[in-house]
Amino acid sequence: MRNPRLHALAARWLGLGLATVVAVVTFVLGVTGRLTLYISPDTVWFACAAAVVMLVVAVWSCTLPLGAEGDHDHDHGAVGADAGSLRRRMLQTAGVVTGGVLASAVVLAALVLPPASLSTQLAMSRAGESPVLFAGADDVTLGVADTTTFGVGDWASAFATATRPESYDGASVTLTGFVTPGEGDTTGLTRMIITHCVIDAQPATVPVGGVADEYATGQWVEVTGTVRADADGTLRIEPTAVKKVAEPKDPYEY
Repeated sequence: MRNPRLHALAARWLGLGLATVVAVVTFVLGVTGRLTLYISPDTVWFACAAAVVMLVVAVWSCTLPLGAEGDHDHDHGAVGADAGSLRRRMLQTAGVVTGGVLASAVVLAALVLPPASLSTQLAMSRAGESPVLFAGADDVTLGVADTTTFGVGDWASAFATATRPESYDGASVTLTGFVTPGEGDTTGLTRMIITHCVIDAQPATVPVGGVADEYATGQWVEVTGTVRADADGTLRIEPTAVKKVAEPKDPYEY
């Protein structure tokens, strides 16, 4: 015989309780500016607004008597249950419990683990999964972009798609990213590029010459230098200054 009150408490926790905790975590991350570690800044306001609505609903739901969620089920439960319905109910209960345990683990991880940016290992593992086409790529192709506003993602797109690489020769750059292994005598300067959220994050990398093996993989650096076009049309950055920096508050580009 199941305990109705315990069942009602479990049902409310698996539904409203978990959703409320997620809403609180989302709102706190948004207020502290750390939600951009997971989603694009353009969608932070929407996520925070949704969290506020969820909290309002949670407060309102507290006025409902415990177990009200299951009133509809009880109306039909009096008819009795044969072996098939019992088996179905057991499977449903097992599914709810399993889902609740997994959801609770996710929420607990969100509460215990500090927000962190995507790792260097993930960036390296995703390298080469898709063409290097990021924001500003159309302007780069047309040759009308203002390169003074370029980030790592824009330059990575320019380096990969430029039909007249000599047009970028001599451009001044100041870029911030983390170090990844490069090709030949170059070192990669990498930044994760996000369109909507961290699920679609992809690495963008530009080659920097003259600093091979001087910085550990994953070290954040600021590179000041000049874009150079080699004889074969390959573009690279020739640095005039490289300095170690702390990971930026917002480590992604969009």
